Amino acid sequence: MRDAALDLLLGSSCVGCGRPGRMLCPACRAGLPARATVSWPSPVPEGLVTPWATGPYADTLRALVLGHKDRGQWSLARVLAGLLATSVRAAAGPPDGSPLVLVPVPSRPGSSRRRGYDPTGALVRGAAGLLVRESYDALPAALLVSRGGVRDQAGLTATERAANLAGSMSCPAPGLRRLAARRTRARVVLCDDVLTTGATAREAQRALAAVGLAPVAVAVVAATRRRLLMAGTVGESHSGPPSLGPSPGRG
Repeated sequence: MRDAALDLLLGSSCVGCGRPGRMLCPACRAGLPARATVSWPSPVPEGLVTPWATGPYADTLRALVLGHKDRGQWSLARVLAGLLATSVRAAAGPPDGSPLVLVPVPSRPGSSRRRGYDPTGALVRGAAGLLVRESYDALPAALLVSRGGVRDQAGLTATERAANLAGSMSCPAPGLRRLAARRTRARVVLCDDVLTTGATAREAQRALAAVGLAPVAVAVVAATRRRLLMAGTVGESHSGPPSLGPSPGRG
């Protein structure tokens, strides 16, 4: 009855099943992944750190990401932040007191301004807040910027995406100084909503490593189904999270 009343008042429906009422109904929420697994793209970009995802980019996960990023359904950020936190938790292991810096992969220049909202940044901030409540020393840090002139990635092959993104990201000094004032050493985890070919994550990893902040893992909500399935045999060879050594922060 409550969901029906909400639909009458707000005209909303579940992004997963279309049921009138809440934007994510209790049944679809209960069906969301509760853990994350290693999700290598195929082919794997050379040098990419271990990527973790809660599931394939399909069905409810896909609807959540698209609703949040492209349809202005910003209330979905809380659910997606919880999923991202699940991936970060799997990558980092249990809290051990060491600082954990979550760095969002930047959007193309102007996209957040057009939306009036930074969807990836919102997820990272939400995930960090959840992890802090679980005793992680987690800190969101929007360190990366993306230059103009990058083509839309839709329809590009893995090779074309890598070429399109090469040298497109940087880590400006002001952000580094702010981070250095708060943390002198940290493990850095790159965060995004979806992993497709891994080219974007690899370019973000390069930009951070260039200033001495080598990421230890990539954490995303979802990975494309084809690559997630192909990665299954690779992921099975990992008995646990990758070794996460400390990474120095520089101002």
